[in-house]
Amino acid sequence: MVITITIRELLFPVSFLLLLPCEAVAATLGICYGRVANNLPPTLEVINILKTNGISNVRIFDPDPFTLQSFSGTGINLMTGVPNEALPSLASGTPASALQWLQTNIFAHIVPSQIRYIAVGNEVLLKDSFYSPYLVPAIVNLYQALKMLNLDGTIKLSSPQAASVLSVSYPPSLGAFDPSLRAVLRPLLSFLHETKSPFMVNVYPYFSYTSSRSNQVTLDYALFRSNDMVQDGQLMYGNLFEASLDAVVHAMEKEGFAEVEVVVSETGWPKGGGEAASVENALAYNENVVRRVVGNVGTPRRPGVGIEVYLFDLFDENGKGGDECEKHFGIFGLDGVKAYDLRFNSET
Repeated sequence: MVITITIRELLFPVSFLLLLPCEAVAATLGICYGRVANNLPPTLEVINILKTNGISNVRIFDPDPFTLQSFSGTGINLMTGVPNEALPSLASGTPASALQWLQTNIFAHIVPSQIRYIAVGNEVLLKDSFYSPYLVPAIVNLYQALKMLNLDGTIKLSSPQAASVLSVSYPPSLGAFDPSLRAVLRPLLSFLHETKSPFMVNVYPYFSYTSSRSNQVTLDYALFRSNDMVQDGQLMYGNLFEASLDAVVHAMEKEGFAEVEVVVSETGWPKGGGEAASVENALAYNENVVRRVVGNVGTPRRPGVGIEVYLFDLFDENGKGGDECEKHFGIFGLDGVKAYDLRFNSET
């Protein structure tokens, strides 16, 4: 069943709201707490690790009741996910049923003030395309439910997408969304603009490097240590991370949504299990990402505009499928000791 929806009719009766500017996203550094593993430390120990390291923003991928209860009252802000498989029922229901879902799955376990974002689905458009028609209708129902609770101003809704939703990403100024995805992406972007919410993207220069079949992506360029700058018009790029983000920005500009902010909902580098996957490279990559977030560096297209970033991953996940490297993104060991000396709150 394909559900047709008009964002303006469901959200805002006044068409000129599309012209209102989007609020800037403050530079925030968080970490992803993936739990596809059978050997992770107890959640209370995890929270202690986070607090010890000054990490106050965490992304969890599903609203597990015990995990939410464990975080409640800790002062740690969460981006909590809505599983892809929940989208059809949320989309075909009503705002009232979406409200019931929120109350049962999230707010029964944690105070709303600790929820920063609700991430509806994850990489739906490319990895779980069956759910694509349900994505925006589900988001709209959840938004209306948040409005009923007067939480629409404090909890933002979005949907993390793979960077490969772009059909063109190089050079950044030519960034464009895959035309086959525009039927969902344009209503999503319209919703994000109208609700002053960010576009969420999972950015992995590691995979761009390992899958490159040309000299376009070098290891140094992926690891922020290239001596050669890539010129794109009047802008200069010294690393793939910033180039990837600006390609997304340009793609949104082409669709008429130049002021939607970008949140990097995942990024990281594996420390084993594949080509160029090492502790040294993981530290080099993540250290440079942290430095840019803490320093409010922005990107060449949006200089000085803070980028909110969630590093992937808190621990290795031994239950993940795919390539072996997928299991080795953990920044911390299971004993809570860092796998490498990454600092989360320093510009140096």
